[in-house]
Amino acid sequence: MKFILTVTSFILYILFVSSLVVSIAADTSSISQSQSLSFGRTIVSPNGVFELGFFNLGNPNKSYLGIWFKNIPSQNIVWVANGGNPINDSFALLSLNSSGHLVLTHNNTVVWSTSSLIETQNPVAKLLDSGNLVIRDENEVNQEAYLWQSFDYPSNTGLSGMKIGWYLKRNLSIHLTAWKSDDDPTPGDFTWGIILHPYPEIYLMKGTKKYYRVGPWNGSPGLINSIYYHEFVSDEEELSFTWNLKNASFLSKVVVNQTTQERPRYVWSETESWMLYSTRPEDYCDHYGVCGANAYCSSTASPICECLKGYTPKSPEKWKSMDRTQGCVLKHPLSCKYDGFAQVDGLKVPDTKRTHVDQTLDIEKCRSKCLNECSCMAYTNYNISGAGSGCIMWFGDLLDIKLYSVAESGRRLHIRLPPSELESIKSKKNSKIIIGTSVAAALGVVLAICFIHRRNIADKSKTKKSNDRQLQDVDVPLFDLLTITAATDNFLLNNKIGEGGFGPVYKGKLEGGQEIAVKRLSSRSGQGITEFITEVKLIAKLQHRNLVKLLGCCIKGQEELLVYEYVVNGSLNSFIFDQTKSKLLDWPRRFNIILGIARGLLYLHQDSRLRIIHRDLKASNVLLDEKLNPKISDFGMARAFGGDQTEGNTNRVVGTYGYMAPEYAFDGNFSIKSDVFSFGILLLEIVCGIKNKSLCHENQTLNLVGYAWALWKEQNALQLIDSGIKDSCVIPEVLRCIHVSLLCVQQYPEDRPTMTSVIQMLGSEMDMVEPKEPGFFPRRILKEGNLKEMTSNDELTISLFSGR
Repeated sequence: MKFILTVTSFILYILFVSSLVVSIAADTSSISQSQSLSFGRTIVSPNGVFELGFFNLGNPNKSYLGIWFKNIPSQNIVWVANGGNPINDSFALLSLNSSGHLVLTHNNTVVWSTSSLIETQNPVAKLLDSGNLVIRDENEVNQEAYLWQSFDYPSNTGLSGMKIGWYLKRNLSIHLTAWKSDDDPTPGDFTWGIILHPYPEIYLMKGTKKYYRVGPWNGSPGLINSIYYHEFVSDEEELSFTWNLKNASFLSKVVVNQTTQERPRYVWSETESWMLYSTRPEDYCDHYGVCGANAYCSSTASPICECLKGYTPKSPEKWKSMDRTQGCVLKHPLSCKYDGFAQVDGLKVPDTKRTHVDQTLDIEKCRSKCLNECSCMAYTNYNISGAGSGCIMWFGDLLDIKLYSVAESGRRLHIRLPPSELESIKSKKNSKIIIGTSVAAALGVVLAICFIHRRNIADKSKTKKSNDRQLQDVDVPLFDLLTITAATDNFLLNNKIGEGGFGPVYKGKLEGGQEIAVKRLSSRSGQGITEFITEVKLIAKLQHRNLVKLLGCCIKGQEELLVYEYVVNGSLNSFIFDQTKSKLLDWPRRFNIILGIARGLLYLHQDSRLRIIHRDLKASNVLLDEKLNPKISDFGMARAFGGDQTEGNTNRVVGTYGYMAPEYAFDGNFSIKSDVFSFGILLLEIVCGIKNKSLCHENQTLNLVGYAWALWKEQNALQLIDSGIKDSCVIPEVLRCIHVSLLCVQQYPEDRPTMTSVIQMLGSEMDMVEPKEPGFFPRRILKEGNLKEMTSNDELTISLFSGR
């Protein structure tokens, strides 16, 4: 496709070149179809601020097309078209073709060109006084309706009025990229732009690693100073950050450097000499995550790293030796129900990757919601302007926190702590109160604790009786805790064979020699006794060769354990995404696995005594036995229906990012068709050997579904096939699987097939309809709902609460 476009541009140029008017007056600011630009000639913005033309950086054999400040003698280049593809002589031309595209050619070869989804009959390219090179329709009444603009494709320099962020509908990221060096505009390692977390923020990235984080927008209209102000836009069309000069007589720029200093730098000029305004990173604490998890960095303190209240170094020895990268852990475990929050002021709030945002809640409701979510570790208000509206909550470890020397420079964060730590903090605060008041307060605390303790005992007793009654109704063996601990060598770390969203899984061996797999519910997993008993009840009634078999369970004290048959080859996840083990799964084996998963899912949806929706079908929840036959596992999130019911709705959306159907993730609607969507993702991963959440396109914006859809439309679906199975695959069979997968992941549930139809399509050569656009949402989940994430190996198991 790229080759065709290149040739087309070249032909249009050849057809057009005979009628070119080569000469351009030095004061013109535009190029029309009757003009071109050659070496030694330029166009200038209307007021003479910027100039477009050819230049070199000291090496005459490397020339570039670019824009610069016209009257600034040094450090003046602001945009380069062909930074990674220099021209080695002076025989190049820039022209505007009849389709409205700027084309840079050298020796009859296209070096660089613009692209636009819209073509026009009367295009004109114009250089504006903002430094923006634009293409528009000369007949268009709206002079700001651009077909293309250089501000959407910056190099290493940002200018006043230029957006940094995303055009969401176009899936276009606008970011700055450092040059390799001052005299080489080839793109370097550092990029400066917005990452689409649920609470978006600006990062400086070094390759794929986070190097510096500004912190999220907090609702403030911008920094109060005499130079510039900020604007932040977040809607269905775009998510962007812009800075604008207050004084139009100033010139300014932001530069991202490849060197180790002044990255990026804000500079402005009132005359012809640049003045440094500010640099980032500003100090050592600005470097990402220097103190590890659950710790903060203060550049004015010694040592600069400290654990958050209620936390202690994870590795005291390394912490003392100044290695703080392992961070901190809680001193005491959380109780969930009786936890509270400690307030810390003046912070750069933690990395927002694992956050949940609800702009409809005030700060008190935010506290209540966080408290009710056992894995919510911190919260604060979304918007600091006005009354402080909105809510943001953090889940998992708190990363990259900085304590500012002036508290007003940062924000307030409420950090979850167990009751014992809160009492300790409270005791320290009250240490200066007179003895009489202290005694009265202590007595009140003791009485309260006694009351709570007694109530806890009563609640636990009622809960235990209720749980015992429920388990008595389940036809499944009850294992003694001592039997399980003996079988697993007291849950020895070497016996751990996996880690799910709800806890670790251990291998064990009973006295009779039978091997078992024990799922141990984590107290911080978010799965309660209800989900545990649900899983026991559901799977106890399921009997199918493609479902894992439950042998029994155990509830004793704080321990909640499920005992399964041991499936010797582990998860499908560990095979298809591993370069070595994936070679063991040739195409016949993969096709057998696909059919087995489909049959197991059909049994759940149609043939079992209850209609069951799994809600978390993914590669890590499919196990492979000794013959590499698949068995679906992990029914903790499943829902069972009776009669003819096939769908439901929930305010608590649980599942795994990358596998969830959009109607479920956004609206809480789940059905057999949401399982079909997950199956489609899994089917595509098995064929391609790539995780859906992986970035698959050369511009690093498409996940696997988006990439597969693009190739399908281009009729290049064969490019999706895992290179490890190309020698063994049956092409029509593989293409049929890809076709079925795209039918399964269609946007709307009513368009997706049932599992009955899926099995028919996979096992025959019947005609299939063309798939419609898939429901992929890799970077939009933040716009539609609010996210909580819990690490499950390298996957993200999420609970998502819709704003209804």
